[in-house]
Amino acid sequence: MSGLVVVDKPAGMTSHDVVARLRRLAGTRKVGHAGTLDPMATGVLLVGIERATRMLGHLTLTEKAYDATVRLGRTTVTDDAEGDAVLDRDARQVTDDDVRAAAARFVGPLDQRPSSVSAVKVDGRRAYARVRAGEDVQLPTRGVTVHELAVHRLRRESAFLDVDVTVRCSSGTYVRAIARDLGEALGVGGHLTALRRTAVGPFDLADAHTLEELTAHLHVLDLSEVARRTFPTVRLDDEQAQSVRHGRRLAVGLGADGPVGVLDAAGTFLALYEQRGEVAAPVAVFV
Repeated sequence: MSGLVVVDKPAGMTSHDVVARLRRLAGTRKVGHAGTLDPMATGVLLVGIERATRMLGHLTLTEKAYDATVRLGRTTVTDDAEGDAVLDRDARQVTDDDVRAAAARFVGPLDQRPSSVSAVKVDGRRAYARVRAGEDVQLPTRGVTVHELAVHRLRRESAFLDVDVTVRCSSGTYVRAIARDLGEALGVGGHLTALRRTAVGPFDLADAHTLEELTAHLHVLDLSEVARRTFPTVRLDDEQAQSVRHGRRLAVGLGADGPVGVLDAAGTFLALYEQRGEVAAPVAVFV
């Protein structure tokens, strides 16, 4: 069994917990995930089984989408509800128009400072591990892109203001950091209280299954379908397909520079190739 499982991750589990569960269901240790989700987050988590684990690093998953709730009026250590409160400020003076105007400033290319408890490595160690060891970690900013930050429902909770938003962003964007920065822009602080990932690249909640559903039946997208949905593809004749099976270069034009999925005449996925001058060279062969 090789392929991609789109999991609807429940809250309270780490991404590694999900991988451990899928290892038992699939009967193999060769299972890995792409795009970590925090324990408090729910939604789309991509898990590769057997040969699909080799594909995870090549997947073009440049855009992700989330539904989130930001609480304005409280700053936390972790920029989310799992961290201790640092400072509370009264958000009752913040109007709906203030929130929408501030949110609009966070759409487009941004220099974002990741949360200090992120998985970013600092001198070989994860930032969150350094924070837990008592270090004061301030990460440098990185370039990200927020394609959409739509404000939906706003709810008053005592001195706090809860804001439901939809985010479409580039890979590497921290929604927790958006919550933090939105609160700072409004002068009251903010943190993330709920996060649900609704899409990763071309895979969304319509493809996803809960762990209960996967326990009853392990839904696996085969490699050919995954390749067609995530890469440009070309079909080869029988002679070319045989060359691919042996990892040989091909005297063909792929029509794209990046990884291209090559299929045999029947549409079965064989490998990822890339254009190198006038020939196509293998990046990863899967048969």
